[in-house]
Amino acid sequence: MYGTSHLVGDIMTRSVAAVGRWASFKDVVGLMHDREVSALPVLAGPGRVVGVVSEADLLPTEELRDSPEKGYALLPPAEVVKAGAVTAGDLMSSPAITVRPRATLAEAARLMARNKVKRLPVVDERGLLKGVVSRGDLLKVFLREDDDIADEVRRDIVPLLFPPRESDVGVAVHDGVTRLSGRVSDMSLAPVAARLVRAVEGVVDVECDLTWKGDPPRP
Repeated sequence: MYGTSHLVGDIMTRSVAAVGRWASFKDVVGLMHDREVSALPVLAGPGRVVGVVSEADLLPTEELRDSPEKGYALLPPAEVVKAGAVTAGDLMSSPAITVRPRATLAEAARLMARNKVKRLPVVDERGLLKGVVSRGDLLKVFLREDDDIADEVRRDIVPLLFPPRESDVGVAVHDGVTRLSGRVSDMSLAPVAARLVRAVEGVVDVECDLTWKGDPPRP
């Protein structure tokens, strides 16, 4: 990605709620409620992430409340074990799916999608917790100002593909939709330009309205 691409460490939440292995079921639920989160990293030692306990990990206990005999027969063995768990260490999913601060936002998004999770603990090379990145954090790049996006495209992409002496390319951005217009000497580079612009953070869509320099100007 060209320009000032953000990394996970740039957008992650640094003030993170977490629990130890021996935190009780009630303490886990209470902390989730107080911090308005759906999952908590579980830590061991000096902040090393060993698992994640989520609302999904807590639900088997509630599922078995009304009819335990029937519920035990229907639940997978792993969830039956969790239904009787009383500490975060027994409730958690382990090993935790984590991401490094230097990972790109695209890498984090792929990890979330592949593993069907809403948030990822961010850890350093020793596995120590540094923050948490959520789906909402990844979407914040689309709040980027239109002028900022346009400046990056003009600075980092247009001159690379279309030197001013050979082409005349304009860039306009409205609500993240980026339009390239003008006349260029090499139309084979137009699809390349569209792909590079689409990779710029904050770009929602690309409209490529470039024409060959040999054509008469549009009225």
